[in-house]
Amino acid sequence: MSAGSGRLRIAFLGTRGVPARYGGFETAVEEVGSRLAARGHDVLVYCRTGGKAGPPEHLGMRLVHLPALRRKSLETLSHTALSVGHLLAAGRPDVAMVFNAANSPFLPALRALRVPVALHVDGLEWRRAKWAGAGRAYYLLAECLGVRWADALIADAEGIAEYYRAEFAAESNQIAYGAPIVAPGSDRLAELGLLPGRYHLAVARFEPENHLHLVVEGYVRSSARLPLVVVGTAPYSNEYTATVHALADDRVRFLGGMWDQELLDQLYAGCATYLHGHSVGGTNPSLLRAIGAGAPCLAYDVPFNRDVLAEAGQYFVTVADVARAVESAEADPYATARRGIRSLERARRYDWEEVADAYEALATRLAVGGPVRVRPTGHRAGVAASWGVPRPQPVPVLPAPVAPPELVPAVLEPHVLGPATASRLRAPFPRAS
Repeated sequence: MSAGSGRLRIAFLGTRGVPARYGGFETAVEEVGSRLAARGHDVLVYCRTGGKAGPPEHLGMRLVHLPALRRKSLETLSHTALSVGHLLAAGRPDVAMVFNAANSPFLPALRALRVPVALHVDGLEWRRAKWAGAGRAYYLLAECLGVRWADALIADAEGIAEYYRAEFAAESNQIAYGAPIVAPGSDRLAELGLLPGRYHLAVARFEPENHLHLVVEGYVRSSARLPLVVVGTAPYSNEYTATVHALADDRVRFLGGMWDQELLDQLYAGCATYLHGHSVGGTNPSLLRAIGAGAPCLAYDVPFNRDVLAEAGQYFVTVADVARAVESAEADPYATARRGIRSLERARRYDWEEVADAYEALATRLAVGGPVRVRPTGHRAGVAASWGVPRPQPVPVLPAPVAPPELVPAVLEPHVLGPATASRLRAPFPRAS
């Protein structure tokens, strides 16, 4: 830290880097790092590269591009190892922000030079199907090492903070992601042959813990009239992708990966419902983007999703739950649209400026105080196996509206909602023309 200036040298390690094109870690680094740089801090971000030279700077952040082994079990670890080596050779930062509990074995190298380390532990990665066997055992061990060696833990959801408290008697700094508030319009939906309010939406990587199989099968078993649009790719799960496709009928449309953020935002904002099956990753950026677009949300019933949605969401565990949920959403568009409004209200609780404030405060505390001498032991209490197991919560069947959905007015009770909110509300399930 520069004497008397409060200017910190902050390094971000363990992600794919910026510009953010992949997931929550990268989005957090871009949103937080750019804000910290704008406040005068020296921000260094380590980025993975496929052998091509990248830009030296992005939104005020200095970038270092290093290679990684292109194997799912070694990509993160190989890149973080190179990043730590480069950082130690290049000069000691005031604080290191390391993302992903899998990177815990590298923390002692940073602590050896008295670099305070905050570890963003993410979700319950050992529950992901792709880490079966040795990978699962490694993640369970890495959690123990992270608790023992990090100077501070960062949890992006209360459910994750509770897990570390119950399993390790370790406190965390709970810092969620931000939710972008978007009103992108709907003019580009025609490119996909879609109309606002006339489709259900799921956005997820094709991995079993994201429960696309449950979403698709439940939808197919329903009497839903509106199509289900599925956006996502399968980086390591060809067999699972084939299973999900086999469950679909002709009402389900698979769009594959989508990197056009404007079009994706229009999909979120225009959907009749957004079905979110993620179960292990803490606060999920896709869910935050959905509520920021005012989407009515149906979510898999785990603590992380309830943390975000609370009363604004409906929850499912089984195929039958999904079927009832989409049928109820189409049967009563008034109630569904109200849940979209409540989603938008929830989104305002997730502000990137406040997130950056929390990271800045944590970095300052660590830089001033230095490495923490006494940390939890990392010994487990044995609650991991049952933590966050979903609780069956049947979705209530709502009464059918007096008028058919095609005749529902465009604005619901503006005198109750207020003109600002009412002006954002689209016509629920408008007549197809």
